[in-house]
Amino acid sequence: MCGLIYLYGLIPTKEETNQSFPSLKGFDGIGDLYTIPIGSITAIVCNLDPEEYSENRIKELINNDIEWLQEKAFHHHETVMKLSKIFTLIPLKFCTLYKNRESLETAVQSNDSKMMSTFALIKGNEEWNLKIYCDDQLLKDQVSQSNPVIEAKREEISKLPKGKQFFEKKKLDKLINSELEEEKNKVSEGIHLELKHFALKGNVKRTWSSDVTGRKDNMTWNSVYLISKPEVEHFLKQIQQYEKDMKEIGWQFEATGPWPAYHFSSFS
Repeated sequence: MCGLIYLYGLIPTKEETNQSFPSLKGFDGIGDLYTIPIGSITAIVCNLDPEEYSENRIKELINNDIEWLQEKAFHHHETVMKLSKIFTLIPLKFCTLYKNRESLETAVQSNDSKMMSTFALIKGNEEWNLKIYCDDQLLKDQVSQSNPVIEAKREEISKLPKGKQFFEKKKLDKLINSELEEEKNKVSEGIHLELKHFALKGNVKRTWSSDVTGRKDNMTWNSVYLISKPEVEHFLKQIQQYEKDMKEIGWQFEATGPWPAYHFSSFS
């Protein structure tokens, strides 16, 4: 079949030849996934109708049809997850399309050495994500009571005339909020540095707002780690210890994985 090629991921060719390829439906729910060997690298793909899945049509669906987007994004994620459990997989982003086989082969061949280095990095390792949340109000109370900078400011304010105290207390509120953010970052960065001892690599990501997480407490940290399989248990035990030690003072930890190595592999 000629037409668009939807690329799910890349694997070492030797892995594809050493085991049977799973039977999986493609993006349109009709065709099957199949492989295209390109030297030492094999692409996992499916074919799509170029009219039904043109660039403009896909943009329109992504922007205007939330049900279509959710269904297709879920399909992509689930498919990549299944493949990553079988092969050393460089996962591709949602809706990575090529006009034909030749354009795909050219792209893979031009990135051959980079992809082989990536396979060496991620083989036998797992990607894990850690999100840290905290109760701002509970932590704010702690910071307000124990922070020496804030205590010194309170002492300074108490010696001022009553009229000036009002305006200085407003400044104090801002100072407390500033010290709160500094405390959250200091604690989270310390945890991140400790967890990196278990990992081959560890990267910091953007935090999500409460609108995205649906939680009342705020996300204060978001990070990903590439961990060798033997170290995963130690990594998770350390997070469980943080949860046990810090829960009562307003901290919560959410570790998820293993995920396909999205953050530790890339393909132009």
